[in-house]
Amino acid sequence: MDMLGYNFKNAALLDEALTTPAYRMVSPDARDNQRLEFLGDAVLGLLAADRLYAGFPSDDEGPLTVKRARMVSAPSLSAAADRLGLAGRLKINKGGAPVQKGSKTLADAVEAIIGAAWLDGGLAAAKQVFDALSLSHESDGIGDGNPKGALQVKAQAMKPPRQPAYALLKTSGTAHEPVFTVKVSVEGLGEAVAQARSHKEAEAAAAAALLSQCAGDGAVLV
Repeated sequence: MDMLGYNFKNAALLDEALTTPAYRMVSPDARDNQRLEFLGDAVLGLLAADRLYAGFPSDDEGPLTVKRARMVSAPSLSAAADRLGLAGRLKINKGGAPVQKGSKTLADAVEAIIGAAWLDGGLAAAKQVFDALSLSHESDGIGDGNPKGALQVKAQAMKPPRQPAYALLKTSGTAHEPVFTVKVSVEGLGEAVAQARSHKEAEAAAAAALLSQCAGDGAVLV
């Protein structure tokens, strides 16, 4: 796929990366992109960390964490997918609604493609895809929606530095519409609980709730 800056040797890997879970409704035996997304998420985090570590030698862990969170956030990834016209290449449930701009489905596919590139050509291939995405660490509206990063910075600015701890309390709902309940706690700041339709979103919501509690207590947010 030229638009991604890398041509796959094993086309089946790219095909799997472009196969959304919804496609299995029309082709039950199809292999969707969720396993590749899992791998790609880890590879993406590594590539972003490496890029930022080299690019910002004076930044400590907290600011680097915020920048990385902006780069690899679902809005950032889906925006990159929109720029590359990825939606039209996804294998979806033909009877369902088209993939919307900014959809998490697009972000998942980007992570899956990076995972597929890693398997197809190793680190060099994954870097080519990463470079083609042109992900930004700037606070252009994407970073503003990063409560986990903001909480991380706040916790590490404490004396002594602290680390937010996230715990999955329970998973409810149905297999198709799960609800995740997550608690976040920071020693000296308190704790908060939130629910969402994905584990990541629940963690972000819990972080936002704790930040809101701190603001209500008159604490200074960083």
